[in-house]
Amino acid sequence: MTNIDKRNRLDESPFTYRVSKNDTVFIDFKGKLVKTLKGKEAEKILIKIRSAANEKELQLILAKITGNFKRGNERI
Repeated sequence: MTNIDKRNRLDESPFTYRVSKNDTVFIDFKGKLVKTLKGKEAEKILIKIRSAANEKELQLILAKITGNFKRGNERI
């Protein structure tokens, strides 16, 4: 896991998630919504999220789910 987060950005916990009543998952990056998951995809992700051993692993799971949404020129 040391090679994955070389700049230690996940230590700041930039990702958060919320789950609605109908099991829709909302993933935020620094307070802004970046991804919404529904249905079977949301169920799979909730299983992964709940099995995370620690906060850094949770942050890595959320980062992988969101994919490559930042290009470097965003002001967040």
